[in-house]
Amino acid sequence: MKKNKYTVGNFALRVGKSGTGKGLFAVDTIPKGSCIIEYTGTPVEEKDHYTNNSKYLFWVDKNVMINGNVPSNKARYINHSCRPNCEADGPKGHIFIFSKRNIKPGEELTYNYGKEYFNVHIKPKGCRCVKCEELNKNTL
Repeated sequence: MKKNKYTVGNFALRVGKSGTGKGLFAVDTIPKGSCIIEYTGTPVEEKDHYTNNSKYLFWVDKNVMINGNVPSNKARYINHSCRPNCEADGPKGHIFIFSKRNIKPGEELTYNYGKEYFNVHIKPKGCRCVKCEELNKNTL
């Protein structure tokens, strides 16, 4: 029987200290193309789509947004990177996090939060992802 692309693998993950606060880290090797975790949350009412100040909002459909700031959503600890090792994808109504390459044990999971989120929340304070930190070091 063929495994569904959106079946979450049994990967051990841990929340730990990151360069940007808390992050989500691989405990074991995660192979490229693996479905790692689902980003879950509570639905945001349509009237609040553009007024909700949560930093954990995710569109799961054209008109459906969820707020991932719930204790059961471990995926909320995945930080932004301009050179991510993961990407978000999913069928209508769901968001799953997939590995873009092999991820080593102890490595932090990251994905690109997108231009809108980056411009509003990250750019004003300066991006602190590994790629940008390397660029900043080399330009000093």
